[in-house]
Amino acid sequence: MHLAYPAVLSALLFSTGLYGVLARRNAILVLMSVELMLNAVNLNLVAFDVWLSKTAQDTLHSGQALTLFTIAIAAAEIGIGLAIVLAVHRNRGTADIDKLRDTAETDGDSEPDDSGAARPEPAEKAEATA
Repeated sequence: MHLAYPAVLSALLFSTGLYGVLARRNAILVLMSVELMLNAVNLNLVAFDVWLSKTAQDTLHSGQALTLFTIAIAAAEIGIGLAIVLAVHRNRGTADIDKLRDTAETDGDSEPDDSGAARPEPAEKAEATA
């Protein structure tokens, strides 16, 4: 088999994963797209390992060893990623990345407004209206 076939398939898989990372808003779909990209890299590693072992008479198979390492890292990444997504979904009620980004930017210390004075804290607003 020619090296071009797995390389083209890997490029298509990686492009599909990249589109999923850039276009999706759901955190679970983004994690799945990252896994698709990692699988494209694994396919390239194995294909080039087979190609190089035919030409160099090398029996080390370092591409396959790197593939196993990548699979282990991907399993740890998806486990931690899903745990974080589930914790955020329980706290905020959504897994939408845009909404999570908006809430992260609005939370924080009091920032000065246009006049240079700091905005009152929520407790101070409650006391002023009571």
